[in-house]
Amino acid sequence: MRAILLSGALAAVCSLLGTRIAIGWFARHGLGQPIRHDGPTTHHVKRGTPTMGGLVILLSAAAAYLAATILTGGWPSASAWLLVLLFFGCGVVGFLDDFIKVYTQNNQGLSSRAKMAGQTLVALVFGVLATQFFADERDVRPASQYISTTQDWGIKLPLIVVLLVTWFIVTATSNGANLTDGADGLLAGASALIFGAYTIVNVWQNNQLCDSSRPTVVESQCYQVRDPLDLAVFAAAIAAACFGFLWWNAKPARIMMGDVGSLAIGGALAGLAIMSRTELLMAVVAGLFVLETMSVLLQMSYFKLTRRLTGTGRRIFRITPIHHHFEHLGWEEVTVVIRFWIIGGIFVATGLGIFYASWLA
Repeated sequence: MRAILLSGALAAVCSLLGTRIAIGWFARHGLGQPIRHDGPTTHHVKRGTPTMGGLVILLSAAAAYLAATILTGGWPSASAWLLVLLFFGCGVVGFLDDFIKVYTQNNQGLSSRAKMAGQTLVALVFGVLATQFFADERDVRPASQYISTTQDWGIKLPLIVVLLVTWFIVTATSNGANLTDGADGLLAGASALIFGAYTIVNVWQNNQLCDSSRPTVVESQCYQVRDPLDLAVFAAAIAAACFGFLWWNAKPARIMMGDVGSLAIGGALAGLAIMSRTELLMAVVAGLFVLETMSVLLQMSYFKLTRRLTGTGRRIFRITPIHHHFEHLGWEEVTVVIRFWIIGGIFVATGLGIFYASWLA
């Protein structure tokens, strides 16, 4: 528990101070945000706002985790290094996308194929390492070859199927986080709630770990997770880093997160879900990301279908992701953000409720 508290405190301070420094440095070097032309007109004033602030979240969270772990007498586990792989691997893909946008001052960065190729490479390397290597003394690996909600269930899946599932989770989650990052403070605030929830989940799993010496552990209800406490420390660091960043990213934002932050956050969330055996539960905890993604998929599908049937494509929403739709309806950006935080909080509370109810059952 000391490591969790120390990790969170260090990440919050590093992010709060580091973001302030990054704002000045990025502004001096002309690293400003280009704006999509079809977005809300109220966003046009944001053109030129320093971007790639997600770098501060990555560095603050990783440094805080490492410092807290070592200072409390521990050493990073295999699960933590694999989480670093996803966190920074997806972050590198996002950084390249941001750099191209800033360099060309165009909202089109990496091509969709190049971005998907980078995410796929990171996801497959993670999947192989997490499922095939790093077994502990209990023969538990960081990731399993089963589908999980709060526990493994069903039959053991072939490696190729597991890798496809891992690829889907990593790409879907990182792109879902990326789609959510479109209003001042929206993704940072929602992510702090989601990673805070995973801190609680991993702490509970550590307290109810299989083969634990704790007298409160019920073997029929225990969790086969390799390093739950380490995952909790890292999750707390990311949550706190998002909080620190939010101080400067709240409307009117002094700095943008950029794809380097949003893709990294999504990748880290995917890693936590896979290694804590809560892949399906994550779809509830991070339901806001699912909502944003589904709005885009529905819009595209409906447009293509109506164009094929009538010759003229029609839209369900004025614009997607869906938070922009409400801005087009006349909602203030800060109103959209707060209400979407509330929706995200409801999803998080529901996910935690399902997790605890499953243990009680």
